Amino acid sequence: MKILGIDIGRNTATCCLLDHLPDNPREYALDGVQYRQFTANAQGIKEILAYGADIAILEPTGTNYSKLWGTHLARNGVEVRLVAHHNLKQHREFLRFPDKDDEFDSFALAHYGWTHLNESEWFLQVRDPVIVKLREYVLRLAHLNRVQSPIICRLKQDLAWQFPEISEKDLCKRWGRSVPLWLQWLAGRKKSKAKDAMLAKTCGLGLNDNTRRHAARLCDLIAEEIQIEKEINLIKAGPRFAPYLAVFEVFGMGDRLQNILLTQIFPIEGFLNDDLKPIIIHKKGRYSKKQTKREISRRRFEKSLGLAPSRESSGQKDNRQIVGGSDLCRTAMWMWIFTRVSIEKQRNANAIAQLIYLWMNHPKRAGTPIRLLRTKTAAYASRLLFKALVGYVVNGEYVDLASYHATPTGHCSQCGDRLKDEICDRCEFLKVRLEQTWIAVNKDSE
Repeated sequence: MKILGIDIGRNTATCCLLDHLPDNPREYALDGVQYRQFTANAQGIKEILAYGADIAILEPTGTNYSKLWGTHLARNGVEVRLVAHHNLKQHREFLRFPDKDDEFDSFALAHYGWTHLNESEWFLQVRDPVIVKLREYVLRLAHLNRVQSPIICRLKQDLAWQFPEISEKDLCKRWGRSVPLWLQWLAGRKKSKAKDAMLAKTCGLGLNDNTRRHAARLCDLIAEEIQIEKEINLIKAGPRFAPYLAVFEVFGMGDRLQNILLTQIFPIEGFLNDDLKPIIIHKKGRYSKKQTKREISRRRFEKSLGLAPSRESSGQKDNRQIVGGSDLCRTAMWMWIFTRVSIEKQRNANAIAQLIYLWMNHPKRAGTPIRLLRTKTAAYASRLLFKALVGYVVNGEYVDLASYHATPTGHCSQCGDRLKDEICDRCEFLKVRLEQTWIAVNKDSE
């Protein structure tokens, strides 16, 4: 058995080959290993394949640097395994490597592969090829969105003195799958007598070539966005994504958020046990000393979305903060809470958004800073999403998300209202409306 540790850099790969697990890894790493560095070209690929390794261990260094090496290795029959960054850091500390460099990292990767050779749970899950492609598209859209922002700002600043009547317009707002007409006109790519007449009457100083070039850049970027969205829609048209999209529709989630979520949670069965049931363990509480329920599957689901806090406890110190998961997904979920749940007009159009808003404004959460409250609300929404996905995707059944019970004071556990004969009028109304939404979406998906 030959295990190859590969530390990926920009256009380079530093390699360490181990054909056994050394007894003294620190000494062996310093004196007994030959390290080699290859360049990302045809010769480098040929030389790294000449190792004849059975398994290659890499870190998931973005989607660009590691993709080249991992793809060529896999195509030539080498099993490729990925190690999480924090796991490798802990393993390097375990090996007592004081310095971090490419050579020690490649040895640590190979040693990690030998240490956990038959323990698949110590390696990152290999993503479905379709999800890998979807993830590339999602990251490309995020990049294009970042690129557009400074150009839009510069364009608006120029229009403030060149054509102030339209400087406050949302010039990039799209209707359907086409580049906005205003941008095409500003770029000189489309004629419009009405817009020409507005420009002739402006109090501004007139458009110059820089403004037209900025508009042309935005036209090209938006055209690229539209093409990527078409490719994503072709991917999502597959039957295996249909139940996921149905659940997202019930939650009132837009296309961009749906795409991001799919790259993190598909397939949902990956969070469950062999019997396709959520993993739940019962353990005595640290402080209460009572039996407590720990929902491991749901916790992993929240973690993958970047919404579950990690705990660091020592003595009297007990800190919690969100570490790991997808930053892009965490931001997208936070924005969804901000736009769908917090705005009255938007949440009134969706039963789930109303349900989440009730939880968000429960009396016991009064006084929570608004940014923290939205973060907590996003985590609560992810718990509802997990419950809905497991019920609908795995079991094919409708899930009642508006469940509630009476608190010791006789109030509703969901919204905090006073119960009348054990019934909460507000939550019962949402329960009926939510059931109707599920039925309507289920009919559309059929």
